[in-house]
Amino acid sequence: MADKNVTVITYGTFDLFHPGHVRLLRRARELGTRLVVGCSSDKFNLLKDKKSINSYEQRREILLACRYVDDVFPEDSWEQKREDILRTKADIFVMGDDWTHKFDFLSDIVKVVYLKRTSGISSTDLRNCIYNFSKNIPSDKMENCLNNGSIAI
Repeated sequence: MADKNVTVITYGTFDLFHPGHVRLLRRARELGTRLVVGCSSDKFNLLKDKKSINSYEQRREILLACRYVDDVFPEDSWEQKREDILRTKADIFVMGDDWTHKFDFLSDIVKVVYLKRTSGISSTDLRNCIYNFSKNIPSDKMENCLNNGSIAI
């Protein structure tokens, strides 16, 4: 059971929302009583040379629908984390273990925790799978998918 009034903060792009995201958010929330999420804005993704399938607003809506998430705000830069931690009064900062030691510099104001990622699933893997799958779909079917969100094969 989490301590009383413990705020946890985490960050990510959360594109192509999948079970790995859900598991990370669940485990982050289990560390406290409130989970706030910094979701990479479209502008920030461009600066990182990262392309998202879903817009920031769509990803924000998906995150807010997740029962583990209490609030979502835009992540517009690498540098804003310290300010966000202070603004949200976060007690614990959580990231996946692929970021181990990258945010230790924040440990003077917050407890930094790196959680093990779910193996076998990632947004990058899903994106590559979709790309490879789409190469085998006739262009008229792909156009229908892009326009209507489904492929009738």
